[in-house]
Amino acid sequence: MPQMSIRSLALASATVLALAGCAKAPPPAPPPPSVGFVVATATPVTLTTELPGKISALETSDVRPQISGVVRSRLFQEGAIVHAGQVLYVIEDAPYRATVLNAQGQLANAQASIASTQLQSQRYHQLVTANAVSKQDSDNADATAGQARASVVTARGSLFSAQVNLGFTRIKAPISGRIGRSLVTPGALVQTGQTDALATIQHLDTVYVDVTQSAAQLLDLKAAMAGGSVSNASPSSARVQLILPNGDVYPVEGRLQFTDVTVDQNTGSVTLRATFPNPKAILLPGMFVRARIVEGVQAQGLLIPQVGIARNERGQAIALVVGADNVVEQRVVTTGQTVDNSWLVTSGLKPGDHVIVEGLVGVMPGAKVSPHPFTAAPATPVQPNGAHS
Repeated sequence: MPQMSIRSLALASATVLALAGCAKAPPPAPPPPSVGFVVATATPVTLTTELPGKISALETSDVRPQISGVVRSRLFQEGAIVHAGQVLYVIEDAPYRATVLNAQGQLANAQASIASTQLQSQRYHQLVTANAVSKQDSDNADATAGQARASVVTARGSLFSAQVNLGFTRIKAPISGRIGRSLVTPGALVQTGQTDALATIQHLDTVYVDVTQSAAQLLDLKAAMAGGSVSNASPSSARVQLILPNGDVYPVEGRLQFTDVTVDQNTGSVTLRATFPNPKAILLPGMFVRARIVEGVQAQGLLIPQVGIARNERGQAIALVVGADNVVEQRVVTTGQTVDNSWLVTSGLKPGDHVIVEGLVGVMPGAKVSPHPFTAAPATPVQPNGAHS
């Protein structure tokens, strides 16, 4: 065999042996994935519930006529503050003044009849003693005098009724508050007992906010308070914040003053009523708001960032925890309400657990990881023109 062929064969054999040696060496194992964790820490947590609510006035009164007649004038500015007893409308009073004069005449006539019938009764008493008239005539004279006195009482009642109706020609404000638009104008005919109000007055210095809460939530809160895990609150005196329709928070807190004693059979909810000061009349009756009720403080609450809580195929809330030897463990947890960007975990975790909140993609229970404390990235400042720095 030529010398070149021997050398080529030897080189090829060495190459094959080298490749075979490389194939037998295993590749190096990848490093454990890096994950960030937070330490579950027991801390006092303020419990709040956000519920829909509707505003109503502390006092509301419809202005209605007590008599029939034609409106002669309106004496208030629509939207202004009126006071109890202030005259709002004037009804044409000529017919009612005539009725008063007529009643005064009837009273005077009845009073005049008393004098004559009383004197006649006294004379008949004297004549009966002298046997000049019969006892029956004397009794009739007494009855006539009594009828005259009764006629005076009736006439006084008629006069008083006429005077009351005359007073009703001045329609007055029943309560103090802000009056709305007038539904009648001068010249309109109004009648006693009409269904339409002339105007509506509402007391807006303080307003009610009515909200509904499920009976189950109310029972849970009472049970937590009885067990001592929730304190410094009462379902009938909790603090309340309002979120206005535009998303702003009302600057003044209110108080939950009333809890209904009956559960609505259709919705299973209980009506709660809060009172709010309203000095600037920002809160208007009929406005829909969100009421954030501060129900109490849970002394040993665990707040876990929402990114650290997921759901399994059964819909259960789960968290991944760094266990012994940096091995990942899965915990089924129970969550309560959200507080800012965290879940309030009521069971499944204990203080000191290292809950994974960063690097969760691809991390499975039983895997080994390289943990490090999680540090939230600072917010990126925004320049006035909208560009990021």
